[in-house]
Amino acid sequence: MEQFKPEFAGKMNFYLSAVDEQLRQDGDNPSIGIILCKTRKNLIAEYALRNTNTPIGVSEYKITRTIPADLKKDLPSIKELEKELGHGG
Repeated sequence: MEQFKPEFAGKMNFYLSAVDEQLRQDGDNPSIGIILCKTRKNLIAEYALRNTNTPIGVSEYKITRTIPADLKKDLPSIKELEKELGHGG
């Protein structure tokens, strides 16, 4: 992982354009890009995204071994995910 770089915005815009062109169905909203970085410099991210028309967010993240209790209750279990993806019983 690394710090936010301006070229990440260009790559994300490319991927969003491709997804919306190839996968988006009638009635779907435009895709939203989320760039997760080890660190970000607000001014660099602001300049990189200033003239972008697609919705893109940049955020820092931290790795944790446990899911906070207030989030865990809202997330599906592994079994629920497997069932939804058709991978398990």
